Amino acid sequence: MFGIGLPELAVIAFFGVVLLGPDKLPGLAKQLAHGIKAAKRMGDSVRDDLRSSLGDDYADLELRDLNPRELVRRQVREALAERDDEDELDDESVEEIVDEVLTPATPDERKTA
Repeated sequence: MFGIGLPELAVIAFFGVVLLGPDKLPGLAKQLAHGIKAAKRMGDSVRDDLRSSLGDDYADLELRDLNPRELVRRQVREALAERDDEDELDDESVEEIVDEVLTPATPDERKTA
């Protein structure tokens, strides 16, 4: 969950009780939960609107599919999978190639290109 473990949650809870007091903390947690649920509903609504607007071809659309990095990663994997039959690439080699393709160029590399 966002890279937060049990010790971090304990520290957050401790400071929450100290700063807000035990009386206000449950109400604040409830408001936070409602806010998170509302944001999730909005995201689901946007996804559903996009799916219906784009038609049947995009019925399985997920919002993460719209991330350009993921789009490129998927296309490179598919291209390498086609080559995989010929060259016998293993999964690690495919991931290394994908990461190399998606690594931004340094200013020196851009000058030579």
